[in-house]
Amino acid sequence: MSASDGFIPLSICVLTVSDSRTPTDNRSGDYLAGAIAAAGHSLAARELLPDDRYRLRATVSQWIADADIDGVLVTGGTGFTGRDSTPEALLPLLDKQMPGFGELFRAISFDEIGTASLQSRAFAGLANGTFVFCLPGSTSACRTAWERIIRDQLDARTRPCNLATLRPRLRE
Repeated sequence: MSASDGFIPLSICVLTVSDSRTPTDNRSGDYLAGAIAAAGHSLAARELLPDDRYRLRATVSQWIADADIDGVLVTGGTGFTGRDSTPEALLPLLDKQMPGFGELFRAISFDEIGTASLQSRAFAGLANGTFVFCLPGSTSACRTAWERIIRDQLDARTRPCNLATLRPRLRE
């Protein structure tokens, strides 16, 4: 795919937040990295960090400070346990929240997992002109978010509108 067919390849980072996963069993991160490539985008960076709000914030801050990074996908740390701290770490970085993402994700998830969807604190927003999507840690949740919401919104060919074509105007 190329820009000539209306597709705009984006540069996207993936961060897995987990105290239990390792690079050899990081299925959610593997799925997202593969999905990004399959969609025609480039994987700019990939990290696996423990649930530590300051390390998460530092890594994502580096990525959003880089003008060449278009988006960040974070998987994990969005639940209710004592160690889940992705929202607390990353919400302060957002310039604008995207409430519709979390609402839509939970609505779609309800069809898949029922009322357990209320336990998701998935969210998204814009930070320094970079899209940030924070997803649950399960591979199935990442698949749902990517295939049912994010993939189309990061594709400039999606009509009537999409996030990808907004990129040039995000820092106005």
